[in-house]
Amino acid sequence: MTNIIRTDEIKSMSIILLDIGNVIASVDFLRFCRGVVPDGVSDLQAVSRKYCEGELKTKFDQGIIAPLDFLCMIDRDSLTGNMSHGKIRELWQDVFSPLEGAEEAVETLSREYRIWIMSDTDPLHFAFLLNHYSFLRERERYYLSYQHGFLKSSPEAFEYLLHDSGLPAHEFVLIDDLPENCNSAAAVGIKSIRFETWPETITALDALQSKP
Repeated sequence: MTNIIRTDEIKSMSIILLDIGNVIASVDFLRFCRGVVPDGVSDLQAVSRKYCEGELKTKFDQGIIAPLDFLCMIDRDSLTGNMSHGKIRELWQDVFSPLEGAEEAVETLSREYRIWIMSDTDPLHFAFLLNHYSFLRERERYYLSYQHGFLKSSPEAFEYLLHDSGLPAHEFVLIDDLPENCNSAAAVGIKSIRFETWPETITALDALQSKP
């Protein structure tokens, strides 16, 4: 595979806050929905709205709902078919696919940058990601919504980061695919790059770090 990053192009900086969903791995929640509805077709959107987009998903990501309680809700729901908690868990976790260039980019950047993982995620998804994406393991720090209770759409998530780390905002650059998360970072003085592709992100990161 051709390298998309040359180490001699990387400017010195401190810490990258790296998102996971649609930055490291693409996410397809309809895969889960098709698996849990009885015929794999009907009520897909209803299941998606309830578990993949709405209040329950938010509370699960914030650590308010425990994994077993979340699985039990899906199991008891009239929208879903009769299956074991183990099968529901498997379907809930198996929504990720590797994003092209991610592993190479992260490993190359990590030679020059401190990389911290910052993700809105739940315990089941994060366990799956660590098991299947080895380059996410043994990073210096993890700021996960289910552990500290804040989503990146709120500046509180970044305020927590700054307070917990004891470092100033200018030490960080967020790489994230969602504009609302980038806006929240900016609200506390943290620079960000909105992710679209890895080559574009590397170009933007290099330009950002070249500024005085």
